[in-house]
Amino acid sequence: MPSSRFIAPLALLLSPLAFAQTAPLLPPDATQLDVSAHGESTRTPNLARVSAGVITQNSDASSAMRTNAQRMSAVIAALMQAGVAERDIQTSNVNLQPQYKYAQNQKPAITGYQVVNLVNVRLRDLARVGDVLNALAAQGANSINGPVFTIDKPDAAMDEARNDAIRHAQERAELYAAATGLKVRRIVSISESGGMYQPQRAMMMAMPAPAIAGAVSTPVAAGEDTIGVDFNVVYELGR
Repeated sequence: MPSSRFIAPLALLLSPLAFAQTAPLLPPDATQLDVSAHGESTRTPNLARVSAGVITQNSDASSAMRTNAQRMSAVIAALMQAGVAERDIQTSNVNLQPQYKYAQNQKPAITGYQVVNLVNVRLRDLARVGDVLNALAAQGANSINGPVFTIDKPDAAMDEARNDAIRHAQERAELYAAATGLKVRRIVSISESGGMYQPQRAMMMAMPAPAIAGAVSTPVAAGEDTIGVDFNVVYELGR
């Protein structure tokens, strides 16, 4: 118990040091300048992501599962026949739920069962995305969402955006310094925000198989992705 007397004073002695480490002090003759800058780079997507699957209903759970499994096997086989690698096909959801009929002043009655089975698919040949969507529907897929076009390895594009942001920040700091008769001495701190690459969803569709089976290839356009990043840069200005 006696040692507890020294805990609070010790904390008081350490707190200024901790503050100094997180917020460095500028010289008395310095002026602090906070600059926010945005940088961008663009890339043509080289990967498409699609969610596809089968939704079935039947009067009993076993029949619903069996019917769904048969149609889902055909869907996966169609993907592999289209050249999609096994590693690019991943089951994302298998769901069995009872379906109810509701009537006033009566308990809900089960009328059947619905099964949802979905897979996430990565398509690396963007020229064949439309053909793959048609093949999915032709083989029984009645739920198709996507494609989301993305960049497989965005690190280089992110670094370009970072360089662009820092260049804008430096130019802005030089502008402010010149306008006030000062010079940029150094960068005090840099913090990055918004540095996550967010792919854009191009389209979304959900339709029964007969709607597009045998039709011409579904048109899709990958377009171009913009990768953005934001920086907050603190500069020290002086004469």
